[in-house]
Amino acid sequence: MGQLIKLQDYISRYEQDIYRYPTQFVRLKQQQWEKLKAAYLAGELEQLYSRPAAGNLEEEWLLDEKPDLKERVKGIFKRSEKREPPEAQGHEMPTALVQEENIFSLQISSSVNSLEELKQTFLNQLIRFQIKWGSSTIHEKSFVDQPFFLDEKLRFFLQRFPDTFLLLYKPIFLLKNAPVEVEVILLSPTDAWCITFIEGEDDAAFVGSSERFWVKRHHQHKDKKILNPLLAVNRMEKIVAQLFSLYDVTLPIKKAIVSRNGYIDYPLAPFDVMLLDKRKFPEWFKKMRELSTPLKHQQLKAAQALLEYCQTTSSRRLEWDVDQGVIVEDDQI
Repeated sequence: MGQLIKLQDYISRYEQDIYRYPTQFVRLKQQQWEKLKAAYLAGELEQLYSRPAAGNLEEEWLLDEKPDLKERVKGIFKRSEKREPPEAQGHEMPTALVQEENIFSLQISSSVNSLEELKQTFLNQLIRFQIKWGSSTIHEKSFVDQPFFLDEKLRFFLQRFPDTFLLLYKPIFLLKNAPVEVEVILLSPTDAWCITFIEGEDDAAFVGSSERFWVKRHHQHKDKKILNPLLAVNRMEKIVAQLFSLYDVTLPIKKAIVSRNGYIDYPLAPFDVMLLDKRKFPEWFKKMRELSTPLKHQQLKAAQALLEYCQTTSSRRLEWDVDQGVIVEDDQI
């Protein structure tokens, strides 16, 4: 599964430590799958999700691999109990932690018929977690627009690409105090891909040119003008190249215009842009999926450079406010 490191202008825990969270995500996802698979093979799926201990792994995701954090939070509450009324006592963890523990709660039916079906169910339910994981931290959260949870392209990148691919989906960059929204930036271990989509009806044909508009043709519809996708992909590449230069990132930058269900007809297309239509996309996609290279330093350095200039809109969790009697210093998280 690709990792969502930035969604539009929502906060991202990857902004806090890009060298830590990608490997943590892979490890914890694998742990959860192995736990689920073992329960299935032993015929204990129903028991797995009825036991109180089932939430322990969710707690691991939340606590960011720092085993002493929960004890620190408990200690904070013990100290604050002296100042709180009796009815507010007895809570071990603030609401923010309790809510985030539930982010990774899975509802797997014990009636799944095969290991493959179990895996697909696991991946489908993991999408919602990935979006929440990629748009929150312990201290802050962003309110994600509901359409993102159903976004087919976002789901495609998160479910169909390897764990070592890092995704920025419709990020908003702040350049010279001006917000600029782009489409898709996909960081593989070997390349940075700037991707824009032109998709419509099945078997639609897109006639390319160097003009401001291209033409979309379909046998059931009239010809329609669309904005030249080269404008978007070139703008993306320019932003990425500037930031890579600023941070001395050497990851190669590639550009692609994608039409998975249609055709692109542009014989004189620029040599530095890949046109991935219905004929060429499957081969490119197969190559990406078969890339077994682990996470690379330059890839993570590239992600950090991009995240540094992304706009972030978030709100502090009320549970951490001083007036709630909970104070957690940044260096404790």
